[in-house]
Amino acid sequence: MRPRSSSLSPRVDGSKLRWLLATGARFALLLIAVSFITFLLVGMSPIDPVQANVGQAAYLTMSAEKRAALAERWGVGQSVLARYAAWVSDALAGDLGYSLRYNAPVIQVVAEKLSCSIVLLAVAWCISGIAGFCLGVAAGAKRGTAVDTVIKGYCYVLSTSPTFWLGLIALMVFSVQLGWFPLGFSIPIGESSASVSLATKFYHAALPALVLSLTGVASIALHTREKTIDFLASDYARFASSRGESSWSVLVHHGLRNLAMPAITLQFASIGEIIGGSVLVEQVFSYPGLGQAAVTAGLGGDAPLLVGIALATSCIVFAGNLISNLIQEVLDPRVKGGLFHAGQL
Repeated sequence: MRPRSSSLSPRVDGSKLRWLLATGARFALLLIAVSFITFLLVGMSPIDPVQANVGQAAYLTMSAEKRAALAERWGVGQSVLARYAAWVSDALAGDLGYSLRYNAPVIQVVAEKLSCSIVLLAVAWCISGIAGFCLGVAAGAKRGTAVDTVIKGYCYVLSTSPTFWLGLIALMVFSVQLGWFPLGFSIPIGESSASVSLATKFYHAALPALVLSLTGVASIALHTREKTIDFLASDYARFASSRGESSWSVLVHHGLRNLAMPAITLQFASIGEIIGGSVLVEQVFSYPGLGQAAVTAGLGGDAPLLVGIALATSCIVFAGNLISNLIQEVLDPRVKGGLFHAGQL
């Protein structure tokens, strides 16, 4: 007699295969939509790539033949569909095009800028998650007290404050007045990246990362606060308190895992907010990362580079959402098998 598990394995494997195919199809549709919309927006922009990249003075003194040659090289005058079709044909062969602003292949530029931004994004993401979780637990445990009021007010102010304004305030206070941090850039002026130590790079990224982390603290803290209040009001927590345990003891020994699961899920899902905030933060601190390159490409009408940056950030955000759903399935038994069997993600 065959074991019962063997008869179920084809169904389980088939469910996983369908989930993988559905996830891959959604990922492909995401990349197609992002690339086409980016091309469409650049095509609708009034910016002339030739004039924006060669400069106003050089453009005025340039001959008509030279202007026409540059316009043909950069695809000026072609329809969006024609340019997009040519780009897709090259992209399927592994060529994302050539950056007009940086005079280098798009893949090379994106890799270099992403290597600078990854430290900034990772530090900011970790700080926002840890700080938001701790503040949320403290506010929920001290509900109705001065601690709760201060933390809630702090989160409300953060959620309504523009990121670039926070960056300017931090730059003026901690860099200009106090002199604790450098004024900007990822490395000291006049030095090469290869000659700078890792500690120096972290030092230059510290203040931008702290400012960028503020964008994610508020949502994590307020969400964790509500979960903490719900947990302390549950019958399980009340029973533990009736045995003589304090609220902090109940939280530490019985509630942290239940509180950490939704916080971790929300943290991975908020990667897009961190990436969006990095565009403004890198501009304020002159940090040569992916966000600053996106602004440069947009102002110069550099469609290939802008599409490459949009695809790279889309992949990171999609991966964050994917990990968020997988963690929720692993940690929460109520959705166990839901992703694979229902094909959701």
